[in-house]
Amino acid sequence: MAAETLAMSPTPAPDQFVRDLWYMPALAASLKPGQMRREMLLGEPVLLGRDHGGQLFALRDICPHRGVPLSAGRIKPDQTVECPYHGWRFRKDGVCGAIPSLAPGQDFDPEKIKVRSYPVREQDGLIWVYMAGKPGGAPKTEPPRPGVSHPTRWTETQTFRCGIDHAVIGLMDPVHAAYVHDHWWWKRTPRLKEKHYAPLPTGFVMTRHKPSKPAYSLLGDVETEITFELPSTRFEIVTGRLLGKAFRLVGMTVCTPRDGDNTDIIQVFWWPGWLNVLYPLFWAVGRTFIADDRKIVELQREGLKFNPNLMLIQDSDQPAIWYHRVKKAWQESAENGTEFANPVRERVLRWKS
Repeated sequence: MAAETLAMSPTPAPDQFVRDLWYMPALAASLKPGQMRREMLLGEPVLLGRDHGGQLFALRDICPHRGVPLSAGRIKPDQTVECPYHGWRFRKDGVCGAIPSLAPGQDFDPEKIKVRSYPVREQDGLIWVYMAGKPGGAPKTEPPRPGVSHPTRWTETQTFRCGIDHAVIGLMDPVHAAYVHDHWWWKRTPRLKEKHYAPLPTGFVMTRHKPSKPAYSLLGDVETEITFELPSTRFEIVTGRLLGKAFRLVGMTVCTPRDGDNTDIIQVFWWPGWLNVLYPLFWAVGRTFIADDRKIVELQREGLKFNPNLMLIQDSDQPAIWYHRVKKAWQESAENGTEFANPVRERVLRWKS
């Protein structure tokens, strides 16, 4: 059986973040018209705002005049962002629209000054920000979508004190559940699993199958498919029939790196309204499971302080191996200006859990 070792520090360097991709910093409902706030993304201060008409925008949260956070200012009636220090105003595209201190006749064009702006999208009740490799880089793709028309039914956000890599591979680990989620109501003797995997445009998928966990039996006769794509988006799509009705339940988990040492885990679920009887179950169990994962990566941090080489083995760690390979291939394609080639190959993985 093959094994690989990784040299991973507990906190990644800034250039280890994957760019030219969409990141999700917040739920759409968390930002009202006329509001703005600072969101840290990949170690960068981003002003996320919604003008008085409800339109989203995202700017670098640093005034180029004296470095004051623009998010500490206000949105004016003309929809510009006013810096709280000297009143400089910036439009949603980042261009400076006014410098109040300029006297009549002074030959200075404010529009020559610009704050970095970020492409932003609002869809499916979520906010996505495109983190380009170079300022002004246009999006190469669109944000991921759950493929449902239902509103969001359940959400949970928790901050993991770790870099994004450890958050991602911890959550995709197929073996840890029997140990990390060791609750009296969840205990189960590990048994052999065989799952078929295939490549996706920027990741991989555990193809549709009958789930083995007893909890799925609450949903009747179901099948599930689990996808992962860069930078950190995991979808679980559950389809089946319950009480004679067909349904589609979609769960999304993203790892949003605030900086090298803190990563938000955001989970969102969508299901049809007649399945709202599930909400108490998610309320009781969902937070607990994410907290279990949060506690184990914080415990892992105690060992990572000593910068050990980490071992990944076949087949149970193969998703983690793929993640690192896909991430490396994406970064190399961006650096070299070449087309991205997914290194994942179709195969069946076997493990006990």
